Amino acid sequence: MQPRTPLVLCVLLSQVLLLTSAEDLDCTPGFQQKVFHINQPAEFIEDQSILNLTFSDCKGNDKLRYEVSSPYFKVNSDGGLVALRNITAVGKTLFVHARTPHAEDMAELVIVGGKDIQGSLQDIFKFARTSPVPRQKRSIVVSPILIPENQRQPFPRDVGKVVDSDRPERSKFRLTGKGVDQEPKGIFRINENTGSVSVTRTLDREVIAVYQLFVETTDVNGKTLEGPVPLEVIVIDQNDNRPIFREGPYIGHVMEGSPTGTTVMRMTAFDADDPATDNALLRYNIRQQTPDKPSPNMFYIDPEKGDIVTVVSPALLDRETLENPKYELIIEAQDMAGLDVGLTGTATATIMIDDKNDHSPKFTKKEFQATVEEGAVGVIVNLTVEDKDDPTTGAWRAAYTIINGNPGQSFEIHTNPQTNEGMLSVVKPLDYEISAFHTLLIKVENEDPLVPDVSYGPSSTATVHITVLDVNEGPVFYPDPMMVTRQEDLSVGSVLLTVNATDPDSLQHQTIRYSVYKDPAGWLNINPINGTVDTTAVLDRESPFVDNSVYTALFLAIDSGNPPATGTGTLLITLEDVNDNAPFIYPTVAEVCDDAKNLSVVILGASDKDLHPNTDPFKFEIHKQAVPDKVWKISKINNTHALVSLLQNLNKANYNLPIMVTDSGKPPMTNITDLRVQVCSCRNSKVDCNAAGALRFSLPSVLLLSLFSLACL
Repeated sequence: MQPRTPLVLCVLLSQVLLLTSAEDLDCTPGFQQKVFHINQPAEFIEDQSILNLTFSDCKGNDKLRYEVSSPYFKVNSDGGLVALRNITAVGKTLFVHARTPHAEDMAELVIVGGKDIQGSLQDIFKFARTSPVPRQKRSIVVSPILIPENQRQPFPRDVGKVVDSDRPERSKFRLTGKGVDQEPKGIFRINENTGSVSVTRTLDREVIAVYQLFVETTDVNGKTLEGPVPLEVIVIDQNDNRPIFREGPYIGHVMEGSPTGTTVMRMTAFDADDPATDNALLRYNIRQQTPDKPSPNMFYIDPEKGDIVTVVSPALLDRETLENPKYELIIEAQDMAGLDVGLTGTATATIMIDDKNDHSPKFTKKEFQATVEEGAVGVIVNLTVEDKDDPTTGAWRAAYTIINGNPGQSFEIHTNPQTNEGMLSVVKPLDYEISAFHTLLIKVENEDPLVPDVSYGPSSTATVHITVLDVNEGPVFYPDPMMVTRQEDLSVGSVLLTVNATDPDSLQHQTIRYSVYKDPAGWLNINPINGTVDTTAVLDRESPFVDNSVYTALFLAIDSGNPPATGTGTLLITLEDVNDNAPFIYPTVAEVCDDAKNLSVVILGASDKDLHPNTDPFKFEIHKQAVPDKVWKISKINNTHALVSLLQNLNKANYNLPIMVTDSGKPPMTNITDLRVQVCSCRNSKVDCNAAGALRFSLPSVLLLSLFSLACL
C-alpha cells in the first residue's frame, strides 16, 4: 500500500480594523495572497530571501509590524521572509501576522514535506483555546481556522478546507458541533464534496471566542467512514469595544493639608476585547479638572493603575481658601496602550477636600445680656459663634458648657443644630426675691478635637448677664395639701381648721382673701379674712362624694396685687365611721313546696354600709310578736348569714315573716324586714304557686339564690 501523502488544510484569514469614512472602496485591507506553498529544502540559508509578502491597510501601512510563528524567521519591512540562521527543519506550517493601527491579517506558509515540530497557535499568538488539536494518524487532515470578527458582506465566504488523502469515491464530508447543528446553528457549513469550510455571517469574539467543531466522512447512506476529527475555529479579536467605567459613581475624599502624593482613589475601566492583546490594554489620563483653581493640575492619575494622587503642596489643599472644596475630574481610559488609534471611554471622578478641625469656634461678642421673668422657664438668649470649618462636620458643630455661675443648676445650654448657636435656657424657675441678677461664664468647643497646632483662646469664652424681672406671684398655702381627721357625725358649724397662705412677694405689702373653690357636697365654709374653715352640713362618710373615707375640697387665696394673683390649696378630710346605718337583709322573697320533705326555706344574708366594728357579726331573729313560735325557725350559719326553715308543712299561701337583724356597733342598730314566703304546690316536677299569690318562685330558684348568698361569704 502506498503511504498516505498528507494534504494540508488551507486557512484563509482576513481582518480589517475599519475606518469606513476614509476607506478606499477599491482596496481590500490585508495580505494580497493568503496561502503560500514551499517545498521543504535541504536547508534554509540565513538572510536568504524565501518569498515576498504583500500587505496593505489601505492607509499607507504606517507603523506596520510583522510577527512570525517560528523564532527562526523574520519578515523585513519590505515584506521579505528570511531565516535568522541556517536551519533544516521548521515544521509543517508557518503563520505570519501583519498589523498596523488600521488593519491586521494573517498569511499561512505551508511547508510541503515538513515535519510537525511547531508549537500550537495558542503559544504563538496567544489565542484562547481549550486544548491542542490532537494529532493522530488519519487521512482527514485539519488545521485550526482563524477568522477575524466583524467581517462584512459578502457571505458566505470560504475560510478553510478539509482534505482527506484517502477518501473513497462518492463519500462526503460532514461538519457538526456548536455553530453548525447546535445553537447557534448555521454559522458554519462544509461543502460535502470538496471539504471547503465557509462562514455564513459576521462573528463576535466577545460572544463566542472559540468554536469546537468536528469533521467526518460518510458514505452515501450517511454512515461514518472516518472521524469525527476536531476542528477548532478561533475568532480573532478586533478592537471593537470601548473601555467602560461600570462601577460608578466615583467619589473620593482627601483631607485638607495632605502631603503631595497622597492617594485619593482608584479608577478602573473594563474592556471586553481580548485581554491578551493591545485591544484591551488600557491607559488612563485626566482630560479635564473643574474648577481649575488654585492649580489646573491638582491631581495626577497613574496611566497604568488608575490611581489618582495629589500633586500640589499641602498649603494649596486648604479647604477654607478654596473656591470650591469639590473637584470633578473627567477621566479617560484608552485602549491600544494609549495610542491615538485606540478607543476611549470616560467617567467623572468627584473628589471632596475633607475638612479637619484647624479653626476653633469664637463668640461674636464677649458679653451677652438676657432678661427673664421670675417663675418662667425656656430659652432666654441665643449665643452666636463663628467657625470657618465645614458646617457639615464635627469640626464646625459647637458644644457649649456653663463653667461658672450655675450652682443651683437653674440654667442649661444646648446647641441649635441648624445655626450652631448656643440656646441658654432656664430650667428651674428663678425667684426675684432671692436674687435679681445672675452672671454665667460659658465656653464653646467643637465636637471634634482641634488639630495639634490649634488651641482654644479667650474668644472661646463669653459672659452672660441675666436680669430677673419681678412678677406678682400667687399666694402659697402651707402645708399643701392640708389634712384633718373628723368623725362623720360632726355637728354643723364645727371648725375644721384655719388655713394659712403666704405671699412670695415679700418686698410688696399685700393682703390675702380666701374663698371656696371646689366643695362637691357643699359641706364647708371659709372665712375670707382669717381662713377659718367650718361645716355647713353634717359630714357623711357614706356619701358618693367621699372616696375611701376621704373628702377633698379646694380653696383659693387671692392677693391684692394689680392684677391679683391666685393660689390654690387642697384640704383632705378623713372621716371616721360611726354606727349610723342599720343592716339590711337579702333576699326578701322565698318559695317552698307545701309537701316538701326538706323544710329549709331560704338562706338570708345581711349587709351594712358602715365599717368594722359597726357591721358584722350580725344577729338574726324572727320577730316573735307577729309569728307563731312553732311554725318558723331561724338558725345562724356564720357572721353574715342565717337559715330560715319550717317546723311543719304549710298550705299554699303567701306568708310575711318579719326578720330582725342587728349589727355589732355600740350602740347597735336594728332593722326589721318582712320576708315574703310563698308556699306552692309541687306535683309531678311542676311547681304551681298560683294559689299562693302573684309571685312565682320555684324551689330550685330559692336554693340557687341561697347558694349564691353563701358564695358571697
